Amino acid sequence: MAGPSVEVIASSRCAVARVSGELDYVSGRVLRAELMDLIARVESLLVLELSGVSFCDSAGLNVLLQAWRQADMRGAVVVLADVSGPVRRILQMTGVDQVVRVYDSVSEAECALGAEHTGDGEFP
Repeated sequence: MAGPSVEVIASSRCAVARVSGELDYVSGRVLRAELMDLIARVESLLVLELSGVSFCDSAGLNVLLQAWRQADMRGAVVVLADVSGPVRRILQMTGVDQVVRVYDSVSEAECALGAEHTGDGEFP
């Protein structure tokens, strides 16, 4: 099994974290710690780019939901982008895509988030 990795990519509008590997029970603790640390450093917008995620089970979904909740409690926004087909199907089957916004690409997420941003660091 490939453990997860998180690579933060510079972006003009928001922080982008490229997540790759398998999101499962074994890797969940490591990924959770990395995402919580990243969320603590993000001002308001974080896009999790998931094209490199090869597998996601319920533990992986739990990590994504915890990241979304933690960001929400801090007044930040976490969205998913570039989600591979199998992982997207898991998000749809479980309804996670109804809670956490999912975009086809990072640029689409950046545009959508930029359009919502009011300019004062807050969302409407």
